[in-house]
Amino acid sequence: MTKIYVLDTNVLLQDPYALFSFQDNEVVIPAVVLEEVDSKKRYMDEIGRNARQVSRIIDGLRETGKLHEKIPLENGGSLRIELNHRSFHQLQEVFVEKTNDNRILAVAKNLSLEEQTKENGRPVILVSKDALVRVKADAIGLLSEDFLSDRVIEVDDLYSGFVEVYVATELLNSFYLKGELTISEIKGQKLYPNQFVMLKDSMGSSASAIAMVDKKREKIKKLVFDQEGKQIWGIRARNAQQIMALELLLRDDIPLVTLTGRAGTGKTLLTLATGLFQTEDLGEYKKLVVARPIVPVGKDLGFLPGEKQEKLRPWMQPIFDNLEFLFNTKKPGELDAILAGMGSIEVEALTYIRGRSIPDQFIIIDEAQNLTKHEVKTILTRVGERSKIVLMGDPDQIDHPYLDAYNNGLTYVVEKFKDQQIAGHVKLVKGERSALAQLAADILK
Repeated sequence: MTKIYVLDTNVLLQDPYALFSFQDNEVVIPAVVLEEVDSKKRYMDEIGRNARQVSRIIDGLRETGKLHEKIPLENGGSLRIELNHRSFHQLQEVFVEKTNDNRILAVAKNLSLEEQTKENGRPVILVSKDALVRVKADAIGLLSEDFLSDRVIEVDDLYSGFVEVYVATELLNSFYLKGELTISEIKGQKLYPNQFVMLKDSMGSSASAIAMVDKKREKIKKLVFDQEGKQIWGIRARNAQQIMALELLLRDDIPLVTLTGRAGTGKTLLTLATGLFQTEDLGEYKKLVVARPIVPVGKDLGFLPGEKQEKLRPWMQPIFDNLEFLFNTKKPGELDAILAGMGSIEVEALTYIRGRSIPDQFIIIDEAQNLTKHEVKTILTRVGERSKIVLMGDPDQIDHPYLDAYNNGLTYVVEKFKDQQIAGHVKLVKGERSALAQLAADILK
């Protein structure tokens, strides 16, 4: 039996092509949704872009028929704009105010009641990214679902970039001696290019080693950079995952690196240290570019006074905090003087990345979990020859209203590039900021 899916506005603003995701079922867009989409068209951000794209898609469908009637879609389903079923009678005693959300609920509820009077009535399902709208739908006896077609992964399946493998003592000794093993010797494991393998002794001894997958040669090999006890700009690896991160960050044959992990795991500090080392000390890159999306946490401060750099400072302060630590500055204004004198370090908002071509640069994108799929594609297609780009963030700490841990741009890149030889990823798991920070991350859920 086919179904009727009523779409909330946020579904279309998250994915303009969502109306093609419901197979051979009927998709209904309430008129109030069109009003909400229209109100977002003038926004100069991703939501505005999606609103304009939705408008173009629906306008293009007008050529196949009248939108207030049922028009066919290429996937075998159908679409119609619902102009009727707007009566608030069924909801007026439950939800008094006629908000847009409640108007959408009313349309879905009235459609459901109409279908129930038919002999072969179809189920009516409200699709919304808003959890409270789904709760309201349940309260009035209406079926509802989250829109999941935009998810890159299922729950807790995000690629970590490393795997633990228990091997015989003989194999571990062979790896110590030769510095490599064939992938066929690591039985029962699907391995990806540049994935890390933590070899452990199956007999229970403390012997272990970290290897890296070389898919071209069907081997796992010892790391190129042995960071045991070594320092880069005063920073050294404190755990196995940080050793893995440094390997990826220092390898010039891996131009795309993604790092995930909770606050305090060292993502930003390690990346800035290796970027400065390769730009300033080795001269491998002409410039170090650091950028992050401007998404406020809590209430937005509104327009800020001053020139561009003064406006950016509050948003980019976490980056400057790490730079102050690396440069060991102690006086106010000292870091600004250092950066002005060097000229090779550029701290920008992502707004200024679009439209550029960026060759010979070490590019760091912080808080990449707040990027959409389209935005992250825009950034990666800006990367020029001989550049390296690092995307980092915490997929569980999303500030964007339409993103979650499973559909954000960072997760998208991690999953799409895990099969590619030019990319590497690692999830940092151990906090190194302080004992308090680690405890807070563990117990404050």
